[in-house]
Amino acid sequence: MTKPYAKALQINEESIGEWIRCKYGIPYTYDIISSVPYHKNNSTSGYRSLIFSGDHDMAVPYLGTQAWIRSLNYSIIDDWRPWMINDQIAGYTRTYANKMTFATIKGGGHTPEYKPDESSIMFQRWINGQPL
Repeated sequence: MTKPYAKALQINEESIGEWIRCKYGIPYTYDIISSVPYHKNNSTSGYRSLIFSGDHDMAVPYLGTQAWIRSLNYSIIDDWRPWMINDQIAGYTRTYANKMTFATIKGGGHTPEYKPDESSIMFQRWINGQPL
């Protein structure tokens, strides 16, 4: 059965293979110095984006994510506020111009499986155009 996010993202689930978190032995021949220009290009081209960070990640801290988002110099549309699941704070979110949403996941890391329920709910709300 195809998962809703796989269909929305046009992912053929059989094409992905086994998911391995933080795989360090990835064979690649090209590295980009920064992904910021790619995010800027996508957002100025009209694509929505959801950037998330766990707030308990020492490898990829959310403050670094905030810094590169700030470097885009986009206006803040909806300033910091908590986003909730069942009357509990699941994290905090801020919305920027050019359809960019940044969200933290309370107690999470830099990949969704640290907090799968919260990550799934966050993504489902975002992909369906609902506020976090």
